[in-house]
Amino acid sequence: MTQNHVRTAQSCASDARVAVRELHAAIQQPNLELVIFFCSSLYDLNAVADEMNRLFVGVTAVGCTTAGEIGPAGYRNHSICGVSFSAGVCSAVIGRVGELQRFEIARGRRYAQSLLQQLESHAPAADSRNTFAFLLIDGMARREEAVARALQDGLGEIPLVGGSAGDDLELSRAWVFHQNQFHSDSAVLILVSTALPFKIFKTQHFVSETERLVVTEADASHRVVKEINGLPAAEEYARVVGVSVNDLNPQRFAASPVVVAVDGTDYVRSIQKANPDGSLTFYCAIDEGLVLRVVRGVDLQGNLERAFDNLRAAVGPLRVVIACDCVLRNLEITQSGLKESVGAVLHRNNVVGFSTYGEQFRGVHVNQTLTGIAFGSPSDG
Repeated sequence: MTQNHVRTAQSCASDARVAVRELHAAIQQPNLELVIFFCSSLYDLNAVADEMNRLFVGVTAVGCTTAGEIGPAGYRNHSICGVSFSAGVCSAVIGRVGELQRFEIARGRRYAQSLLQQLESHAPAADSRNTFAFLLIDGMARREEAVARALQDGLGEIPLVGGSAGDDLELSRAWVFHQNQFHSDSAVLILVSTALPFKIFKTQHFVSETERLVVTEADASHRVVKEINGLPAAEEYARVVGVSVNDLNPQRFAASPVVVAVDGTDYVRSIQKANPDGSLTFYCAIDEGLVLRVVRGVDLQGNLERAFDNLRAAVGPLRVVIACDCVLRNLEITQSGLKESVGAVLHRNNVVGFSTYGEQFRGVHVNQTLTGIAFGSPSDG
């Protein structure tokens, strides 16, 4: 019988230790090379770390906290899900970038290059055709733009994709797991060389309206926009989307994000919250002078199904898809009553992942997208 080199699981147990034990029982396998997991921040994270270290001794294990989890049990909150890969189909190296508040672009480039050298010593055949980078980064540190750009620069042609760790919409503190413990103000970079066919991807489901919103005052380092079109930002945004300022909430932001066009491509810039002073806080950095347009969602489920059809055409039947799904998509799906049907689409396509505070794709930090890595089956089945 051919070994199943890739295994996925999800536990909805409320007790952290029980949840990790259930995850381990389902994804353990001979010659385990890599475990990637996603867990609710509502768990006792010390207990999660303790059980992960006890059960996955000597195994490269990385993960992060979430704003929701996606796995065999569907779209969930307060669960843990994960995927394991055997050494028969991949080689992996990991590293942590700490102190993100003091992150420097040049240091990030050098770090990515040094990690790539480590991978090449383990897997001499590693190159851009069989290797990818997966990034998990503290979504409350507000450093995704610089970190993703620097790491992608250092990796050259090897594509980077990833997601920003969450904290169940508390918007307080998020965590990544590396070398036996959870860390904040940190990012974990995983480099994987694999014999599996794979493709990194990004999908979104928006069309833009015509009215321009010019950012006339902003604090980019804190992702705060103070004025749009010379008026208080929250007031002007509310006018354009047709609601009062008092009605601005996460559901409204999920339904009506804004985009910026870069080289003809629309990149979503999602709003996190409206502030008492009339400003808006975003999930991405926004510079003064940027021209934004409000967008509206069109057929999220149909867009998702077409994305998976394209991935199957590229890599064959989908063995697993590691997905970073913006939490605002989760809110929109819930608000639209689509959670069960979209969850079924994800289940049919073997998706394991999490609801994020942002996504990274080829070195660009984005919002309100689904990004990830789709894997086909090994040639031996």
